[in-house]
Amino acid sequence: MRIFVAAALMLAATGAMADEIGDAHKEAITGRDTYWNCLAQEYQTYARDNTKAVSGPDFTSHIADVCPSERQNFRVSLVGFLTLQFPDVDAGDHMTTANKAIALAQKDIVTAFIKHQEAAK
Repeated sequence: MRIFVAAALMLAATGAMADEIGDAHKEAITGRDTYWNCLAQEYQTYARDNTKAVSGPDFTSHIADVCPSERQNFRVSLVGFLTLQFPDVDAGDHMTTANKAIALAQKDIVTAFIKHQEAAK
């Protein structure tokens, strides 16, 4: 009987942890999408209004400064998910991963902007 109760408790704990990881994953995806949408709005504004007036480096600097709350929310939610998914990995490594994801998002938007600029010439 004790083995059955212990097994039931283990299964319940495992299910609760899986739910928590799933919720954290959804939150990280939502954070990513919100950040991407904010970056996309900046891209659209600049592509429409300033194609020839803004250089690639100026747009890169601009993108690095926009959407601060969306960027931070994405960073926090991704680190939270990674911490639950990989609890034995150093927290600094999770922060590095989140910062790399943010840098890649910014790089993708800048690359699209520069290609749009070149096509408009």
